[in-house]
Amino acid sequence: MIDTPADPRVTSTGTVAPASAPPLPAVPRQARPRQSRLRALDGLRLLAALMVAAYHYGGRGGEVGQAWGSSPKEQFPTLHGYFAYGCLGVQIFFVISGFVICMSGWGRPLRSFFASRAARLLPAYWVAIVLVTAVFALPMVAYKAVSPSDALVNLTMLQMPLGVDRVLGVCWTLWAELRFYALFALCIVLPGANRHRVILFCAGWTLAAAVAQSAHEPLLDLVLMPEYAPFFIGGVGLYLVHRDRRDPYGWGIAAVSWLIGQHYAVRRLWHPHSVDAFSYRSSLGIMLVITLGFLAVAAIALGWLSRVNWGWLTVAGALTYPFYLVHEHLGWVVIGALHRGLHVPSYATFLLTVGAMLVLAWLLNRLVEERLTPRLRRALAGPPRLNRTG
Repeated sequence: MIDTPADPRVTSTGTVAPASAPPLPAVPRQARPRQSRLRALDGLRLLAALMVAAYHYGGRGGEVGQAWGSSPKEQFPTLHGYFAYGCLGVQIFFVISGFVICMSGWGRPLRSFFASRAARLLPAYWVAIVLVTAVFALPMVAYKAVSPSDALVNLTMLQMPLGVDRVLGVCWTLWAELRFYALFALCIVLPGANRHRVILFCAGWTLAAAVAQSAHEPLLDLVLMPEYAPFFIGGVGLYLVHRDRRDPYGWGIAAVSWLIGQHYAVRRLWHPHSVDAFSYRSSLGIMLVITLGFLAVAAIALGWLSRVNWGWLTVAGALTYPFYLVHEHLGWVVIGALHRGLHVPSYATFLLTVGAMLVLAWLLNRLVEERLTPRLRRALAGPPRLNRTG
């Protein structure tokens, strides 16, 4: 048995190995994200969902007034004006979505991207459709339920373009998300994500959305979503900043998107003072909320909130989607039971309803998403089965 030579150049056969070649110069590496799990983004996502819940419970009129027994304006004489800004949580959602979809779709094949998105959205959505339909069908619940046929169509997520009654009031935002996924998949994921392609995608979509706005063509509006495109595009630009904080194109995309996005938000949500309106949102207030949303995602992209890394934020992020799905309509039922049925004060009812919806979201996450999402992802992303008779 031969001992290991002391000289590393001597091999086990006694010969001298040739001297190693000089090391090659280091190849510059492309800037990459600094952190795989951005827990601050999970927290911001839940905060946006709570903003939307505040709007649905106390920042608007309509059927929620039936749950309270009077207008939320009377239930929350001071806060209802602030709750009215909660609807802007949707625009913040879209910025976060642009960031996350670019991050998750980078370097991923189309089939894997499709499987990931479908598995993430569908299980909790299907259960929410069934749950809300069943609750609204109960004799003691006074809210109108959709027809069985329309409820089945809602399972496809295509109720909006098909003109079918919606089971979930928030599903219009999912329709916007689906269109964004389709555009991103066709333009970025299918040919393969890289920085230049993403920049061209953002620039092209921004220009095309502006043209669609001036053309007044319904089909172009449907595909290009001029009103919401700046928020998705801004999130994509901020992901480029996350990859390289000195990327001038990423900063430029985010800045232009903010400029256009605040314009659309003000145009849609601002109105003159009116005694007939539920509440008044000032243009400066709308601009402030939109700006804070962009700045929050930018701070996360730059790593400034990397210390916000508490474990519970991952749970918060997991609860956001099921909470968003069920909070509006089932919240009405809880509000009616607590406030009109048990005479619980308004503010306590508000907090208890939010808590109840978070508990329901936790149950949906544990019992539905954690069980069905991995199975559905594997089924959709796995290799196709060969036909034995082929």
